[in-house]
Amino acid sequence: MDVLIYLIPVALVLGLLGLAGFLWSLKAGQYDDLEGAKYRILQDDDLPDGDARESTGEDRAAGR
Repeated sequence: MDVLIYLIPVALVLGLLGLAGFLWSLKAGQYDDLEGAKYRILQDDDLPDGDARESTGEDRAAGR
């Protein structure tokens, strides 16, 4: 039972740290645009700017 003297404050501190992290993420805008992520993943921005050529799997396999 003596260990509870240490465990309860540690649990409270960890809970407060988690709450502070969550509130910080809300304030930083982490949850503002939940819909945009599903559209951004579909955008192909692997090609460098100015390279309008479409590369196919055959081109990559041939080393082009």
